[in-house]
Amino acid sequence: PCWRVEQFVVAQECTRCSGFEMKTIPACGPTGFIEKINCASSHRDEYKSCRSAALEAQRFWHFVGSALGVAAAAAALVVLRQRVLDRRALEKVRKQIESI
Repeated sequence: PCWRVEQFVVAQECTRCSGFEMKTIPACGPTGFIEKINCASSHRDEYKSCRSAALEAQRFWHFVGSALGVAAAAAALVVLRQRVLDRRALEKVRKQIESI
């Protein structure tokens, strides 16, 4: 690709590939997004795979939400388990006191 060896100008910003482009343009394969570039020396128009900032941000917040959900569930399980253990300890102490 010319964009690896020479300067280039982005002719079209990063956009999602259509179904037709996914089949016909190999650059769509890795990320599903492409940008059209114009190489300065050779004056060739080529497509380059890119990452969408909006999609990356959306994936990040989905990850953060999932992590918070898992953390909340784990905290709830810890609290419930601690209550069960405290109840067992109190029952054991009560039985020891009754046996005296």
